[in-house]
Amino acid sequence: MDNETYTHVDIPSEAISVPHGLEDTQIQEWLESLDSVLESSGPEVAAEILERLRAHATVAGIDLPFSANTPYANTIPARLEPLFPGDQELERRIKSLIRWNALAMVVRANRVEHNIGGHISTYASAATLYEVGFNHFFRARSDEFEGDTVYFQGHAAPGMYARAFLEGRISPQQLENFRRELKPGGGLSSYPHPWLMPDFWEFPTVSMGLGPLMAIYQARYNRYLEDRGLKPVTDAKVWAFLGDGETDEPESLGAITLASREKLDNLIFVVNCNLQRLDGPVRGNGQIIQELESAFRGARWNVIKVLWGSEWDPILERDTEGLLVKRMGELVDGEYQKLVVSSGAYVREHFFGSDPRLLALVEPLPDEALRRLRLGGHDPRKVYAAYKAAVEHKGGPTVILARTIKGYGLGEAGEGKNVTHQQKKLNEEELREFRSRFGIPLNDDDCVEVPFYRPAEDSIEIQYLRARREALGGYTPKRSVRSKPLVADHDELFKEFFDGSEGREVSTTMAFVGMLRKMLKDPEIGKLVVPIVPDEARTFGMESLFRTVGIYSSVGQKYEPVDVNTLLYYKEAKDGQILEEGITEAGSMGSFIAAGSAYATHGINTIPFFIYYSMFGFQRIADFIWAAADMRTRGFLLGGTSGRTTLAGEGLQHQDGNSHVLALSVPNLRAYDPAFAYEMAVILQDGIRRMYKDGESIFYYITVMNEPYAMPAMPGDVKDGILKGMYRFRPAANPKSKLRAQLFGSGAILNEVLRAQEILDTKYGVAADVWSVTSYKELYVDGNETERWNRLHPGDKARVPYVTKCLADAPGVLVAASDYLKTLPNMISKWMPRRLASLGTDGFGRSEGRASLREFFEVDSRFITLATLHELHTEGKIERSIVDKAIKELGINPEKLNPVIS
Repeated sequence: MDNETYTHVDIPSEAISVPHGLEDTQIQEWLESLDSVLESSGPEVAAEILERLRAHATVAGIDLPFSANTPYANTIPARLEPLFPGDQELERRIKSLIRWNALAMVVRANRVEHNIGGHISTYASAATLYEVGFNHFFRARSDEFEGDTVYFQGHAAPGMYARAFLEGRISPQQLENFRRELKPGGGLSSYPHPWLMPDFWEFPTVSMGLGPLMAIYQARYNRYLEDRGLKPVTDAKVWAFLGDGETDEPESLGAITLASREKLDNLIFVVNCNLQRLDGPVRGNGQIIQELESAFRGARWNVIKVLWGSEWDPILERDTEGLLVKRMGELVDGEYQKLVVSSGAYVREHFFGSDPRLLALVEPLPDEALRRLRLGGHDPRKVYAAYKAAVEHKGGPTVILARTIKGYGLGEAGEGKNVTHQQKKLNEEELREFRSRFGIPLNDDDCVEVPFYRPAEDSIEIQYLRARREALGGYTPKRSVRSKPLVADHDELFKEFFDGSEGREVSTTMAFVGMLRKMLKDPEIGKLVVPIVPDEARTFGMESLFRTVGIYSSVGQKYEPVDVNTLLYYKEAKDGQILEEGITEAGSMGSFIAAGSAYATHGINTIPFFIYYSMFGFQRIADFIWAAADMRTRGFLLGGTSGRTTLAGEGLQHQDGNSHVLALSVPNLRAYDPAFAYEMAVILQDGIRRMYKDGESIFYYITVMNEPYAMPAMPGDVKDGILKGMYRFRPAANPKSKLRAQLFGSGAILNEVLRAQEILDTKYGVAADVWSVTSYKELYVDGNETERWNRLHPGDKARVPYVTKCLADAPGVLVAASDYLKTLPNMISKWMPRRLASLGTDGFGRSEGRASLREFFEVDSRFITLATLHELHTEGKIERSIVDKAIKELGINPEKLNPVIS
């Protein structure tokens, strides 16, 4: 480990409680011995000796107290700080201009449109953390180098815009239209949104907690690509900026052990520890920095604390007794927040006044100097030292805990105050004070108008700013698509699945696995396919892939698996292709996002297939799916064991009747519920073409079931209908019958509809056509788009929704049965020629078999038959007695529990 990551702290003997019988001189001898080892052999040897002593003491039965914390002090002492390589004064001026323009952007926007919103205080606290990175560390993407990946803290977006304005990448008009993107000339999105600014932002991070987890899996995916030979090995880093309050989100810290387990020394977290969240202190009665240090050190991260600025160094140097560091560790965050907003006299009395010896340390300093003692996160020298140590650290990830002040520089307007997160406006006096504090060259009159300020193109500030970015490869953030489109149409790859299973019973899950197996062997896309599974590969019948492509492990397989003598043993490999993530849908989604955005991040068209229990998808990780949509992720989400009645025995928590309804909310997600293998093949082939050949910013959700049945051959050329959402699968045997019906089914319930077709024909003389509805969402989107076009073009010939076209010459009553909520078929009923009777699975699941579940939810062939007869009776086509008789013949209990509320 690099020496700069160690700190030697002299512990005075007075601070140690000496047990009876042990003299101070003996303690001093031990301390001098340790100092001798440090001087002669260095910190690594000293650390090894201490660790062996601890182990020996434990074996001897000594109960040693454990602490994962180091003193409340900077990890890197002043004597080990590297020289700052830039022009610190010039960088300060540039940073001040960015601060002003970030503030001006938010203030001006809220003057024009009251309460348009925006955040000043987050960037105000983090400006130094970002500027040191921009000037010295964040390397841009280029054709020669993949560049560093930076997850910017969402609420700090105004600062990124303000810097891009100085760089000439964003116009004054765009700044003027901050949070007003629909204005002429365009504007800027509130936060990092790649969907809205596809040439600028790469990663959506403002849904707090998502950025840290995505960053961890991005760093791991970078190594995955290297280990599989899909990209060269580089020293590119993944930086994730987050707030200390954000770490309360479970996702923020939920995967930190993965980062250390995988030894991801390409990953750096920077936690902006301003000790405040939206409403108040993060830990008013505790210390969030020490809490985070303990969590990260316990997870074996390299932790670097940047707490105190350079002005503290001479004071600490004068403190030969260690009293100041001890005092620093005594205060809780609520007290520190109070010190930030108080006068120098208050700081002297309440911080240093606890001990006369502490007061003596600062006696030469006036009160104003005490008030202006900087914190580490606002000191470029301290931040640079931490960043340099982080990028040079080997063997594991690094987290930098940087102490800052929320709203730094806002003064009375909100510096360090609980209201600062919501601060949007400043009065004239506050604006002038901010202007003066940061040296913005505006007079008093101009200042209150809050103009954007950019020095001349040939100014020393602009020239320096450009030179630093040129040295680091170009501008960032910047998003560009560099991948080359696929060439083949892959007709042969999917062709065999159009022929059916020839009577052999298979599930749509097994059909998908068969297609996946063929894709993995394809000469063009085989190496690009990324199977992702959250510890359910055997559930989904994917264990055969273990041996053929292997499970990715950065260290290979160091053990002999217990099933090594079986054909399908658990095989890990350094170049393994399957990402077997363990029991984490969120982590798996992190890998899906990294793989599905690699076309932009790395210029590689990797094709992720993430298969998981569908109930644990949209309900559990919908926020990640939304983020994937925002960042234009491509790939396939496979909702396994889907449907509320197909997963026998598992019960309420597992049975999914919701996901296709929830999928409606994601605009660029195509959602399909195929019943047959050929439908699946058509959807997959078309999806690969659209995403990876045509470059569309879409992704797919496809539900698959584990219920086996014979797969039919594709009945003619129905590809277009499959993709558009519905097609007639089986016409009625007797189309001239007086009693007609149109039956709609999807997924596994389509088989129940087919059985109902037979019952209606043989028992009740009703001739029914059966339609396979592959996507209610596609039909819904088409219907709404058609209506919108007609509304906006009243003088043109009206367009007709696809559903309406399909049913234009389809006689009889309309009945739909779905394994999902009734609202799914109901939402397209408005475009049907007659009213629709919908059957669905509203309610909680049960621990039962498929037949009992379908009876309970009233979606089996008997209830479909009854619904059809009831509709015919309602239209006056049959007598009520036929319906009454059918209820008895079909064995239906009219008084059964209502599944919706039982």
